[in-house]
Amino acid sequence: MSTIHDQAMNYVYQQVLQRLLSFFSRAERTALQLLIQRLAVAAGGMDRIGEFKVLAIQSGTRDCCYSLALLRAAQLSIAGRAPATFQLRVANLRSNGVPASALHNLHRSFSALFLHDDPRVELLMVDHREILPFNHLAPICDEGREAGRLDLLMVGHRREWDEDLTLWDDQYLTTAEFYGQVARWSNGVDALISSDNARRQEQFLDGLDRAVRKVGIGELSRKGGGFDELFSLLDSLGGDCYRELYSQDDRMPWRPLGEFEACRRTSYIGIDDMVVGKMEERWPLLSDFLGFQADDLMLEARTGECADPLVGAYLKGLQASYVEGRTYEAGVSEYQQQCLATMRRRNTPEQVCERFESAFGNLSDLAEHRSLAAASLQKNFGLNEPQLVCLLFAPFISAGAGLERFLRTCHPGMLVAMPDLHRAMQGLHAPEQVLQWMTDVSGLPLRLISRLYAMEAAPMGDHVAKTPELPEHDVTLGDRSAEG
Repeated sequence: MSTIHDQAMNYVYQQVLQRLLSFFSRAERTALQLLIQRLAVAAGGMDRIGEFKVLAIQSGTRDCCYSLALLRAAQLSIAGRAPATFQLRVANLRSNGVPASALHNLHRSFSALFLHDDPRVELLMVDHREILPFNHLAPICDEGREAGRLDLLMVGHRREWDEDLTLWDDQYLTTAEFYGQVARWSNGVDALISSDNARRQEQFLDGLDRAVRKVGIGELSRKGGGFDELFSLLDSLGGDCYRELYSQDDRMPWRPLGEFEACRRTSYIGIDDMVVGKMEERWPLLSDFLGFQADDLMLEARTGECADPLVGAYLKGLQASYVEGRTYEAGVSEYQQQCLATMRRRNTPEQVCERFESAFGNLSDLAEHRSLAAASLQKNFGLNEPQLVCLLFAPFISAGAGLERFLRTCHPGMLVAMPDLHRAMQGLHAPEQVLQWMTDVSGLPLRLISRLYAMEAAPMGDHVAKTPELPEHDVTLGDRSAEG
């Protein structure tokens, strides 16, 4: 790179910094200086900052975009006053159901911050255990979409039938693998930086603990250190959190092969205390500078949470009607009221609460809501309602202990085929139509049904999964479409 080009790019970067700083309040400028000091200490001094590489996880939420802007301001501020600045690795995890708008938010914020062509910045995405250059237009690959669907079902079936269905527990495992592997790839990183507060860190670790119990790889040996102990916990889990659910042939290795460090040196740097001011005070930076655009009634969900409240209400309605002996309407109404109560407890603006209520409409529109939610689940997760109902009953686990209850409630005409169903799940001969029915009603291939049949349920005891609270973020408005 020529000296003239370097000088031109440095001028551009300083212009970006000045525009960025123009959106910062006095408190944010003070927080920025504290962040620079924290990074310098972690690097071992400002003279070593050029050798220091940090990892920022990006999902396209407002918090993520704001934190990245703060981190970029620190990187460019140091570059303007020191011979070198820290390196930045930005990584995004592709998974089923991620709204396309979130990826476009990432792209716009990356562009506004001039990250794309900066040699000090790596922009990555992970799709089906492969680390790739970030591309907001690339849909999740077909193999990744199918793997995500199977992970969701297999983890969901590892439960007692009367436990609440936490449909997204597989996300904790996928995210844990993602954190661990993207931190080790290509010479690794020195630190993960996140603005998650202590409560959110504990929520993630609680969910991960529940998920690892479900898949039979033990439990987390936590010491109460939050994300300070994250990477030691990830090391204790091993690199493949799904190894007990699938055979070796069904498991995809992390790629590119041979490019992951065997020993990770990553620490954690929390910056939640540096995210100052109220959300409405950050909107000019988010919208005018970063180009952030909100979704139409989508919750800014964190790991293990459903982003679409219509889908959340749908699941609650199905559980109420099929498992709890109540009506579908009662489950939907309960979910709606829980969401509103949580929003108001977190001081969500009343107009946002009102828009949330109006989006649900009158409960006389329940059929339309159910149809929209079912279409969303089919499009984004490859699941239909019969497969979701089957998942509610978890009929295959523990040698088919819940099979008769499932059949009597949902498919009484198949009771006569129970002996054939048990034989099929044991890998013995059974009529072809019985095998096809099992696959259709569950969404699982027979080999995976047989693996569930040979496993015991993973009762949570004191860790029984309950319907998660609404995510801590407000409801936002914009486009409803999801990633292709």
